[in-house]
Amino acid sequence: MEIKVLGTGCAKCKALEATVRAVVAQMGLDAQVSKVEDIEAIMDHGVMTTPALVVGEKVVSQGRLLSESQVKKILDENR
Repeated sequence: MEIKVLGTGCAKCKALEATVRAVVAQMGLDAQVSKVEDIEAIMDHGVMTTPALVVGEKVVSQGRLLSESQVKKILDENR
């Protein structure tokens, strides 16, 4: 599973990345988590507000900081 956190480096973007990494570890998922900070790469996903979460090239959330339970639900739904 490929997971991307899109954001330019703001506090919310960093917090979402930390939450996603923690949930992936808790769930024991075989996933690659990456942080995308390049504005053009972010816009290529059609994202205009960050932070955003992309699972398997599908934007599943944008413009809000997710809780661990929200991230877990999203990852369960997009396996």
